[in-house]
Amino acid sequence: MKKILVTGGAGYIGSFIVRRLKEDGFEPFVIDDFSAGHMEAIEGFRYFRANFLDGSDLKKIDKLFSVEKFDGVIHMASLIQMGESFKNPGKYFRSNLNIALNLLDLVVKHKIPYVVFSSSAGVYGTPKKLPITEDSPKSPENPYGETKLMIEKILGWYEQAYGVRSVCIRYFNAAGAALDGERGEDHPNESHIIPLLMKAALEGRAFTLFGNDYKTADGTCVRDYIHVLDLAKAHTEALGYLIDGGESDVFNAGVGKGYSNMELVRGIEKIAGKFSWSFGPRRPGDCDSLYADVTKIKKVLKWEPEYGLDEIIESAYKWHKKYPGGYIKK
Repeated sequence: MKKILVTGGAGYIGSFIVRRLKEDGFEPFVIDDFSAGHMEAIEGFRYFRANFLDGSDLKKIDKLFSVEKFDGVIHMASLIQMGESFKNPGKYFRSNLNIALNLLDLVVKHKIPYVVFSSSAGVYGTPKKLPITEDSPKSPENPYGETKLMIEKILGWYEQAYGVRSVCIRYFNAAGAALDGERGEDHPNESHIIPLLMKAALEGRAFTLFGNDYKTADGTCVRDYIHVLDLAKAHTEALGYLIDGGESDVFNAGVGKGYSNMELVRGIEKIAGKFSWSFGPRRPGDCDSLYADVTKIKKVLKWEPEYGLDEIIESAYKWHKKYPGGYIKK
């Protein structure tokens, strides 16, 4: 049984990846500093509390690598708030790049052959045409997306120098929860639209939808939403591909179509009931539509998304209904 390290494995997506790894016959091990992740999300799994930016922690992580002898790494640990990255770009460059570099130096030192990296559709910026393919121009429009693209390039140089193979998975919009509602999305300073809409609906709070003058069918912006369970599966498929000798590559992970903000509102109202919402001015920099071409990941990794918007909303509803305070009990 191959032992796989998941950095940031106590976070939203990471905790689902950890469970999928176990289901697929791997032995997952988590390193997380729990600044954004939750102990409850990885209950029953082995973990080590540490921060790759802390010098003393880094020495402990080095010893851990010697003891555990990991066979591969899924790298999830990073800062993820696009808006915050505009306000504090230095924080994002120092954190995301140094975490990746410190991790990769340990990967090289301990002769770990492959890495699956959590990248982002943010590497593309505003697309010139849709759907977005892996070969579409890369023009990040925020420091967060820029760090993801820089780490992709770093991985390429580390392969050239040290032979470390990698798969970079460019996420579109991860959403949803466990189908039984027992695990879900719980970020500090939540910025994602589905949990924000769901909380507004369940708590009876008014919600402002940004913009109704986009060049889309209903005037609201369109995005590609992928169920977190499907995204977790993409990582284990990528890992299997590398284990079988696959070459380094990059893949989009989405469903290959877009859903509008209005569709999200109507879908949530259908299951959670009517709630108060209104349109506000559109946010600067938001483009009309973003959605992926997922031909490549389907062909190369033999991966297919199983869930759509209905399952995303239904599972998110169950999670927020059962645990309105999330993992952080209020």
